[in-house]
Amino acid sequence: MRLQRLAALAVLSLAALTACGSGGGPGGSGTGALRIMAPASPGGGWDQTSRTAEEALKSVDPSLKVEVYNVPGAGGTIGLAQLAGEKGNGDLLMTMGLVMVGAVEQNKSKVTLADTTPIAKLTEEYEIVVVPASSPYKTLGDLVTAWKADPAKIAVAGGSAGGTDHIVAGLMAKAAGIDPKQVNYIAHSGGGEALNALLGEKVAMGISGIGEFAEHVKSGKLRALGVSSPDRLDSVDSPTLKEAGLDVELANWRGFVAPGGLDDAARKRLTDLVTRMHDSQAWKDAVAKNGWADVFQTGQPFADFLSAEQAKVKTVIAEMGLVS
Repeated sequence: MRLQRLAALAVLSLAALTACGSGGGPGGSGTGALRIMAPASPGGGWDQTSRTAEEALKSVDPSLKVEVYNVPGAGGTIGLAQLAGEKGNGDLLMTMGLVMVGAVEQNKSKVTLADTTPIAKLTEEYEIVVVPASSPYKTLGDLVTAWKADPAKIAVAGGSAGGTDHIVAGLMAKAAGIDPKQVNYIAHSGGGEALNALLGEKVAMGISGIGEFAEHVKSGKLRALGVSSPDRLDSVDSPTLKEAGLDVELANWRGFVAPGGLDDAARKRLTDLVTRMHDSQAWKDAVAKNGWADVFQTGQPFADFLSAEQAKVKTVIAEMGLVS
């Protein structure tokens, strides 16, 4: 009988461990823990979004344990590959967006966004083109003139190859009559690294989401030459790229996906949790502060949007020669 009881306890213990490992917390057995992967270095848009979400989630559920961790590299595709190994885990979200869509193509990633569970589209953010404060280029016109004269001389700092910043650089070059394949683009795994290259005057210009450079523009360390919005924005003192003579308009977007293989209950619990986060005052305040646009979308509409974006970006970066 004693052996039978021990065997029964062992089975129960194994079952409990399996439940915790394969879907506990907000998406599973209710352990009250959630991990958010920012698949880039600290200081960039995904990291910023992840940590903003962490604070907002804690504001709606103080008992929830939230951990943000970074998995940098290859435009988020290293993180994406790690996410694929967490199949069925309802305690994990990964921040992602347009950058990752391009990086999957650029890096010929074996794991794609089709291997994830779409949870929510969160925000959109326009791009900003900046130069160091000491730069001789006072306007975008000055920069474009030098760029056309010697494309290789104008090093451009931005995020991952094939991502939003790279696409904007290519579109700007094309609009200026420069072969996009000649763009001297220096890819970085996070906004902090690109910022250091700018402040260290190792590059001529930088392109990133407005939220990543806005404070440094306000402090005078960087000069804004243009934004990729259709109209001027209240959050930054800068003309649009169109005003400056380049017919370019593009918005970056960010959202959450979870590992593939989630059951309906786990997907619903995660979606409901993220919806509560989105509705919180803490999230609304952060969206306004960072100059983000609220484009919240869940369920099948977000899944459909994701499929359409993958098709669109694949075409755009192929036309620009960003993939071989």
